[in-house]
Amino acid sequence: MPASVLIRFLSLIGLIWLFASGSSHAQYGPLIVDPDRGPDEVIDLWPGVPPGGIPQDLSEHFVERDNAYGLPDRAIWDITRPRLSVFKPEEPDGSAILLIPGGGYRYVVVEKEGYEGARWFNRQGATVYVLFYRLPHQGWAGGPDAPLQDAQRAIRVIRAQADENGIDPNRVMVMGFSAGGHLAGSLLTRFDKTTYAPSDAVDQLSARPDAGVLVYPVITLTDPYTHGSTRQNMVGDGASLAEELAFSVEHEPPSDMPPVFLLHTSDDAAVPVENSLMAYSAFKRAGTAVSLHVFNEGEHGFGMRGIDDAPVGVWPEIVMAWGRDHKIFTPNVPGDIEE
Repeated sequence: MPASVLIRFLSLIGLIWLFASGSSHAQYGPLIVDPDRGPDEVIDLWPGVPPGGIPQDLSEHFVERDNAYGLPDRAIWDITRPRLSVFKPEEPDGSAILLIPGGGYRYVVVEKEGYEGARWFNRQGATVYVLFYRLPHQGWAGGPDAPLQDAQRAIRVIRAQADENGIDPNRVMVMGFSAGGHLAGSLLTRFDKTTYAPSDAVDQLSARPDAGVLVYPVITLTDPYTHGSTRQNMVGDGASLAEELAFSVEHEPPSDMPPVFLLHTSDDAAVPVENSLMAYSAFKRAGTAVSLHVFNEGEHGFGMRGIDDAPVGVWPEIVMAWGRDHKIFTPNVPGDIEE
């Protein structure tokens, strides 16, 4: 089936699901809740410095700005302290989400694809860990694997603290946006790759998520559908096809991948929808339980905001339904989702 026909078909299916489900939204718009709430805890990923030490002259800093809604849109550049910002729900359901924001591997955004999603999913009962990860092109010993080192370690840290945080270690989901979707996809497909030497008992735990959600993700580093910044910062100029494929999520996914939910819009001009189509085809061939949702409008980078009156605004509710179906979230009755 041609990609254009598939996109239109999937968009129609998404809309049919929306109207048939009786969504609890009165209208669609920015899904912003508790905007002034910060994390309950911040956890350093590594005991001491990250693997291989910190590159010389690298200095972490924030860049602050407001978006069109007057909401903060901060980004962290040159991360030297990989960490988890933890949001704990009032009524935990035992699930956990490792939430990975994007930024093209140039920086890591804070609110739009991080804290805002953490607060929303917190209200549904999930304990959410927002990952601030190292960038692959800044001289780390792990090179392009430096972000994956952090993601693998993050899943292990979440499981190591499961008892004290009321988490079921078998209900840990990863959710990534844009380049964060590339990192989440890399974790889903390369969770068992040895990327660093174990440093403590935490590293004996599994880094395999129990499910994954990829939102407008960068999947491939190959032309013509790659995202320029992500590819450049992962493998650089002059990379061979073999090097590009080695860090492309769709390349040789394992047969023991967890279930995956893919979300994209067909009008995404930054990361073409073909990225999610490629992932869907590759994961399906590998035998993965994969769900693909393509909406006609929404563009790139909507996160939990910037989706006024667009059907794509229902995406967090679809994720909740999908997560319940895959035993990540606890069952509830339709209409119970808190806004």
